[in-house]
This record gives sequence, C-alpha cells and structure tokens, in this order.
Amino acid sequence: MKHYILSIIAAALLLSAGCQSKSKSADNNAAADTTTQTSASAAPASTAKAVDISGVKVADAKTILARKQVPILCYHQIRDWRATDSKTAKDYIVPIDVFKAQIKMLADSGYHTILADQLYDYLNNGTPLPSKPIVLTFDDTDLDQYTIAAPTLAKYGYKAMYFVMTVSLGRPNYMSKAQVKELSEKGNDIGSHTWDHHNVKKYQGKDWETQIDKPTKTLKEITGKDIHHFAYPFGLWNPEAIPELKKRGFKTAFILSTKRDENDPLFTIRRIIASGYWTPKTLSNSIKNSF
Repeated sequence: MKHYILSIIAAALLLSAGCQSKSKSADNNAAADTTTQTSASAAPASTAKAVDISGVKVADAKTILARKQVPILCYHQIRDWRATDSKTAKDYIVPIDVFKAQIKMLADSGYHTILADQLYDYLNNGTPLPSKPIVLTFDDTDLDQYTIAAPTLAKYGYKAMYFVMTVSLGRPNYMSKAQVKELSEKGNDIGSHTWDHHNVKKYQGKDWETQIDKPTKTLKEITGKDIHHFAYPFGLWNPEAIPELKKRGFKTAFILSTKRDENDPLFTIRRIIASGYWTPKTLSNSIKNSF
C-alpha cells in the first residue's frame, strides 16, 4: 500500500491504493542457479495447460530454497501520472507508455510468462520451465489492469496472475465480476488478495472468515475454479498466518521483496514492484540483480 495513503486506510476501506511496500535489496540467501530449462524451441509457458498439483507432496524447505528464484513482478495501477500523485505514489503507478515499453522489453529479451501452478510445480518438484521464465502479477483489481495491461500482454502471448480484492468488485475504476471471469477464461490466474486489504498480521477472531474465507468463495463462484494462491496486503505476513492459509487450501502466498521464510518458502514467495520510474533497461537490471 502506498505510504502516503497509510494514514487513511481505515476510513477509505483501502480502495484507492495497492499493496505497496518499498522494494528492498534482493534476498541475500538466494541459492545457486539450479533452474532446469527446456530447449530454446520449447513453447512459451503462457500457452501451456495448468499443472495438476492436487496430489503433489510438498518438498522440504531446504530443497525449495535451493532452487533459483523465478523473477516475479508486481504491478498496481497502469495509468499516466497526475499532478496530484506524490513522488512515492509514482513508484506504484506505471504510466501507460512506460508499461508497454517494459513488457516489450521482456518479450524482446526472450522472457516467457508462467502461471502459479507451474511455479509451484517447479519449486516443489523441480519440473523444468521454459527458458527465461517470469511471473507477472497485478494487485488490487484496478480497472486499468483489464483495459490496458491485459490487452498489452495478449500482444505477446503473455498471461498473468491477478490478485483480487473482492470489496472493490464492480465499483468505479475497478474490475467487475464479469471482467475477472473473462480474464480467468482467457487463461490467466485469479488469486486472493483479501476482502478489503486488511493487514494479515492483525487478524483475529472472525477476520479469517471475512478476509479469506468469503473472498475465496466469491472468487470460486466467479471463475468456477478453486483458489490456491494468495498475495499478502502490503506484502506483510507473520508465521501465524501460514497454517491458516494452508488449512484453507492455499498452496502459495506472495510477499514483496523481503527475505523468504526458511521454514515455509512456498508461503513467502518474493516479488519486486515494477516502478513507474523504471525504464526498460532499469527493469531489466532490477530483475537480474533481484533474482
């Protein structure tokens, strides 16, 4: 969530901001490069069928941490800057032409998008991935993710993960249920991002039902698919949250750029925020340096 909005979160139901947290240095414990890649002729992962992970046994944490991290980008708003946008806000608001240039750079550089089940299957089983895999994620359900981001990605055959904050569905400047359903039907992932972006570290009592259970049910009704992937609001988590997510059927959970948990790396998968200030070259260098 953008820092400049933090003071009004409670009053505003968190509808106008993303789960911002400043990108920090890369995980110093990132392990050696053990990514198994397919040959250069392999089809892009974005065209692959979803991986069935229902019967997969979870690997031990040491094995998962030993695999090279796949680059994962986090986007929020895709729109041109306004005079009222603060300097901090512009980190999380990517101008349209900047976004298009960033995605073109990824395609020109040979990156192939993969989805959550493929990422899980790689981290858990070591299943080979396409050359230069990358995961694109979008938080908070902003309408521009549907009107601008999705068509831009489609030009390159790219798919993405959309983490939906269900309180916003159908509200002005946010996606409708029909639009979320369409993204899902076109092969994108739909994940949970709570009901109204409430900090997971503060959950108690019925918060788990309000923030996790009900949104999961809503998203399953919209997509017709089970919801197995979660993004923490603000990228903030605590060890107590992980067993709660596990018993609710989640297989992965995504943080931002802080260090992964040594006991549950699948529930602390790192992402970096793609800044609105970044040129394609800066983004390229950030990917290489962060993962």
